[in-house]
Amino acid sequence: MRVAKICLAIVSFTLPLFLSLSFSFAQIPIDDDIPSRTLDSVLQDYAFKVFSKPKTGVPYDAQLPNSLIGVHVSALRLRSGSLRTRGVEAYKEFQIPPGVVEQPYVERLVLVYHNLGNWSEKFYPLPGYTYLAPVLGLLSYNGADLNAQKLPELDIRASDKPILIKFHDVKSAPYGSFPKCVYFDLHGSVQFDILPSDNICSTMQQGHFSIVVESNAPTPAPAAVAATIDQSGGKKKFNVWIIVGSLVGGCTLLILLSLLVVRLVKIRNGMKIQEMEWRADSNETLQMTSVGGTKAPLAIGTRTRPTIETDYIP
Repeated sequence: MRVAKICLAIVSFTLPLFLSLSFSFAQIPIDDDIPSRTLDSVLQDYAFKVFSKPKTGVPYDAQLPNSLIGVHVSALRLRSGSLRTRGVEAYKEFQIPPGVVEQPYVERLVLVYHNLGNWSEKFYPLPGYTYLAPVLGLLSYNGADLNAQKLPELDIRASDKPILIKFHDVKSAPYGSFPKCVYFDLHGSVQFDILPSDNICSTMQQGHFSIVVESNAPTPAPAAVAATIDQSGGKKKFNVWIIVGSLVGGCTLLILLSLLVVRLVKIRNGMKIQEMEWRADSNETLQMTSVGGTKAPLAIGTRTRPTIETDYIP
């Protein structure tokens, strides 16, 4: 009899707890048509359930249903003044600097972290782009009532230095592409920014973030590729013939110019010789006389007279 009472007490204690847990998991359906803003509300409910006796400044990981395998959620409760004066040095991939303020003001707030993992493209589709990193989210809620559900987000903004997101699991970008930071705000707007080489994005407000690369470049068909290869091969052959023809023509022109220079030098030297001969001939004028029908130079006299040997008297 006593054993039966003990069993009945155990069942009466565990059954409501089991039913409440089952109901809590069943009351939030996750299907293929759930929008991203509804998902934020769902994840807020699960994040607040991890708080039983929470410590300020300590992150707590939430347990999600099997329908959300691959998604990670964490919750961090802070004092508003501490967030504004000291920030948070490291909360998962987020680094929150001092100077972050919330609107409207609350005494305590909860920062809920999202890592959507393989659900990133489903909840945040981005046509023409490919995700290189999972979508990460940072949202803030009023932390006064930890049993509250479907709370509206606070508006937190960095007033001095930006909030940094240091992505850990980043795929390699295709050759020739340029990765970008992408930011999804709570109103459905999408913004892109340049990604530094260290895979760190920055923001001045809350939302969801990731790294993407453009993927809408058209892939050429095989026939077009073959035609391009043929054209490039023909262009290469044509360029080779142009180079060879240029070399041959250049050498021929150089030879002709050399021959022309040699010929001009010879002509110039010949003209100099003729000029010298003409000048030599024109320096001494000889008297001409007629001998028969021709003219011949005539010497008027000589410098030394000839002496007859027989006339020599010692």
